[in-house]
Amino acid sequence: MRILRIATGGDGVGRLEDGRTVFVPRTAPGDLVVLRELRVSKTFARGAIAEIVERAPERVEPACPHYERDQCGGCQLQHCSPAAQLAAKRAMVGEALRRIGRLGVEDPEIEPAPSAWGYRNKVTLAVGVGGRPIGFHRQGRPGDLFDLARCLIADPSLMDLWTLVRAHRALLPPDAEQLVLRLDRQGGRHLTVRVRGQTVWSGAGALYRELVARGVPAVIWWEPEEGAPRAMAGAADPWPVGAFEQVNPAMGDRVRSWAVSHLGALPGALAWDLYAGVGETTALLIGAGARVESVELDPRAVREAIRRGPEGGVTRHVGRAEDVAPRLRAAGVVVTNPPRTGMDARVTDAILAARPRGVAYISCDPATLARDLSRLLPRVPASPPLRLTALRAFDLFPQTAHVETVAILEADG
Repeated sequence: MRILRIATGGDGVGRLEDGRTVFVPRTAPGDLVVLRELRVSKTFARGAIAEIVERAPERVEPACPHYERDQCGGCQLQHCSPAAQLAAKRAMVGEALRRIGRLGVEDPEIEPAPSAWGYRNKVTLAVGVGGRPIGFHRQGRPGDLFDLARCLIADPSLMDLWTLVRAHRALLPPDAEQLVLRLDRQGGRHLTVRVRGQTVWSGAGALYRELVARGVPAVIWWEPEEGAPRAMAGAADPWPVGAFEQVNPAMGDRVRSWAVSHLGALPGALAWDLYAGVGETTALLIGAGARVESVELDPRAVREAIRRGPEGGVTRHVGRAEDVAPRLRAAGVVVTNPPRTGMDARVTDAILAARPRGVAYISCDPATLARDLSRLLPRVPASPPLRLTALRAFDLFPQTAHVETVAILEADG
């Protein structure tokens, strides 16, 4: 079978003789492969590589030994050249907007990341029974873990921390189920240990002393089941270690800056910042002269946004966007940055009812972006129609099949 393209999710796509689509992980466009484990349904099939008969020009040797040896599920595209990865992600966005959103658009331009390796400031590791293994799940086998030595897309500072934690895993609590390694904006390391149950972790201090002694200090956090993280060593003041922040902060800054810069003149405008997180977009909007109504569900993120500032020019709302947005004052511009599930229909209705002159939609999933744009773009008699005026993709997550997209909508007339 000849592989024709890369589908959303990162699998290569070929076709059976009867026309059915076949999805094959770890293949590149142009590969000629022999398949095994072919599983056929009425409309599509899935298979695995038995042999690569002809290698595509875009195929490269994966840099990470875990990728093929352990079939690591953290990355999907290490076997593709950087150019092939970018082309695939452009096509994922364009195809979703055309097929799901019914929009007549070309594949968008994509902004590459400054570095394809060592960019992640957060790594989440699953813990096996008794602390072995600790690592990622294998591709296509969510219940199967392998023991991680080093992740090449993670910040090297985090992997230095992991090397020491891995060597001292006996100090972890026996009921640990997940480790989260994270860097804050100042470069400080954090280790959060999530456990089953409520038993307090007595060995946190010993692990902290081992890290300090080897020159890799980190704040140690303990997170009980259905509870909030608590600093156990290395910090006196709370920090919202559980609040969402972009895992590629440099590229996240580029995305937000591009989105805000395409909203036109902002002095005096009232802006909505929906799904506001820790307030980076709110700060940009205020810096450009707008007044902001920000909406964020996570109170920890809102507290961090208040700590970072600015204090003036913003009214902060804690709650679900679908509950809060319909009650906000009518906005001149809207920035929305929802999770992978996209926006509830009540949010798109609220945006249309507000009659903004501009909307910047920051998306981490092309399919839900396409669905939501189809709700925002039809000509609704009760509100001025919006039109899509700019579209750009951003490669926030090199080596993976994930892509960030910004769509700019403007009032028509």
